Amino acid sequence: MMNIFRNNSKVNSPIVTERNSFNSKFRHVKRAIFLTLALTVLPACNFNKETPKDLGNVTTREVLNHTDQLIGKTVTIRSEPIGKVGPASFTLNDPRLFGNDPVLIINATGKKFDLPADSSADVQVTGIVRRFAFAEVEREYNLNLDKKSYLGYENKPVIIAKSMAPAPDPGEITQNPQRYYNKRLAVTGEVENIRNTNLFTLDEDKLFGGEDLLVLNLGSQQVSVKEDETVAVTGVVRPFLVAEFERDYDLTWDLKIREGLEAEYKNKPVLVAEGVYPSAIPESEK
Repeated sequence: MMNIFRNNSKVNSPIVTERNSFNSKFRHVKRAIFLTLALTVLPACNFNKETPKDLGNVTTREVLNHTDQLIGKTVTIRSEPIGKVGPASFTLNDPRLFGNDPVLIINATGKKFDLPADSSADVQVTGIVRRFAFAEVEREYNLNLDKKSYLGYENKPVIIAKSMAPAPDPGEITQNPQRYYNKRLAVTGEVENIRNTNLFTLDEDKLFGGEDLLVLNLGSQQVSVKEDETVAVTGVVRPFLVAEFERDYDLTWDLKIREGLEAEYKNKPVLVAEGVYPSAIPESEK
């Protein structure tokens, strides 16, 4: 049996909200698009160390249609990026929610965030909802914005991002791991092959031709997972080399687990988790 990992990273947990369901035949089957019953965190550019009291998971449609109710609240959203507006901003929209306008995202993390090269790849953002006021946002977050680029967004909803991460499916990672190595990701999937709380796999969904993704939970908050439970996992993807993992994370596996992992996963991608949170599949993706 593997010892509890020693890691001091802290994480945030969004609160559950409700959402309407929309039938979808797109490739994102069984993936949470955020209005899921989720406790997630998005540590891409920056792992938040505080725990906001009012996190909620939303879709782009909900941000647009219920702006007044969401103003001042920290929300989590997961959608496809439409394009950059400026060096510190871009727009998100969910292609499954037809007729939606995109939602403006302002990067207030203080760190550069590059959009995925694949235009269909999702991005996960956590931030505060407000109505966009150019002068206020520029002043409060010490940003040098081009006013002309934001004329169409004045007084419309904006999310001031605290953290951001690419959000691929497990199978996308195992099929093309080089694309994701050493990057912080937010991955949602069904739990399978539980060895213990800290060692399990995420189902690859059979859509991408990849294999299940091994997860090592190094988070300070140890969560008991269940078979077929959908969870959201945040962390960094690395190639699996037993000696390196034992050295870097001070692990002490027994011989049976060590040999089994090495035989099955050597040089394959592993998601080294800093947070594992219960989630759920929205009706639109069932």
